[in-house]
Amino acid sequence: MLVLVLCVLSLASPLLFGGQMSRLALVRFRGWWILVAALLAQIVIIEVVPDANRTLLESVHMATYVAAGAFVAMNWRVPGLLVIALGGASNGITIALNGGQLPASRPALEMAGIQVGNGDFINSGVLKDPVLPLLGDYFVWPEPFPFANVFSVGDVLIVLGTLYGAHKITGSRLVKRPWRLPDDIEAMLV
Repeated sequence: MLVLVLCVLSLASPLLFGGQMSRLALVRFRGWWILVAALLAQIVIIEVVPDANRTLLESVHMATYVAAGAFVAMNWRVPGLLVIALGGASNGITIALNGGQLPASRPALEMAGIQVGNGDFINSGVLKDPVLPLLGDYFVWPEPFPFANVFSVGDVLIVLGTLYGAHKITGSRLVKRPWRLPDDIEAMLV
């Protein structure tokens, strides 16, 4: 939830720097439904049925990253999307190498107030011998702050890519020139 909140704030941040927010609404994403389906699948496996068949949950979890990769391949020219994809790939590869789970730091989980139940499927947890542990959830936004959670290097890249993309697309004062939308859409802005 923390990463989602930070991405929403990143999308709104061009308002503070003179960005033309209507430009965000004009970006055409191909295959947007693929990304929506992947996000919904992650919510279902983590929040709705975390005690279902573990092999099935891990397979679905990995499939959501493949689906996100397909979405990126269709839209790679959109500013910030390749940085977001790098963050997602960092998380996805680390999850794949660790049997379907992102390694997390026990102290970070405790500081965030996250308790992991035995047998529940979670997207990150303490692993005995993690592969690429530095790419896991080792950063913490602690309790009592709102949205307390752990996060990874990949999550940081996702937020930074969203921030950059929002400013580039809207043409805020933080970028030299805005991203050029397709000519038919650009004409609607004049």
